[in-house]
Amino acid sequence: MKTQPYAFILRRLATILSVVILTLTITAALTGILLAFYYEPAAGGAYNSLQAINSQVPNGWLIQSLHDIAGNGAIAVSLIQIVVMFLGRQFQQSWLTAWISGILFTLSAIALGWTAMILDWSELGYWRLSIELGSIEAIPFIGHQLRDILTGGGPIATATVEHLYTIHSYILSIGAIALAITHLGGVLLQERRQKQILIKELEAKVLAAESQQFEAELEPESFTVTST
Repeated sequence: MKTQPYAFILRRLATILSVVILTLTITAALTGILLAFYYEPAAGGAYNSLQAINSQVPNGWLIQSLHDIAGNGAIAVSLIQIVVMFLGRQFQQSWLTAWISGILFTLSAIALGWTAMILDWSELGYWRLSIELGSIEAIPFIGHQLRDILTGGGPIATATVEHLYTIHSYILSIGAIALAITHLGGVLLQERRQKQILIKELEAKVLAAESQQFEAELEPESFTVTST
């Protein structure tokens, strides 16, 4: 009996978090589209264009801040969602759609943050990407090919920014939105099924109680026979 309210709270929290995930994803996508009007995916030009957005474009600093907050928030909330679903024992087979879409969304949100590290063409992002590209190149068989895909087949330059910008804006963003919608749909569908199960269990208990009461009323009354 004590676990039912606990499980209900976790299921409801998972539903709320899935809505938050979709809201943050859409916010990041919309602000990213607005930034794309002024952003220049080129070495050097990327940094200058972002500085212009912050200082010259009306409310540009606000749009960029919302984009960063929504992206980082999506990662944090998706990780919390996985923990909530696990604590709520929502790792069962019936929650397969919500689980797979939630995990894939978390990975795509992390990948979005990773591909954005060089898009501002900052010194920190440049050296961080250089180190991580070395780790990618060390992967057996496919490491060198992956590095060429990301960098354009040469050192970190304009081609690298263009490739990561394309992956970030078109592939990962569209995938994240689709996964967020799928995740919300899976959670809502399972929530509806769970409500139907609870209603059936409640109806069964009511019927059992009525049956017991009816049987008790049909039992013959006991009489005490006294001899004189």
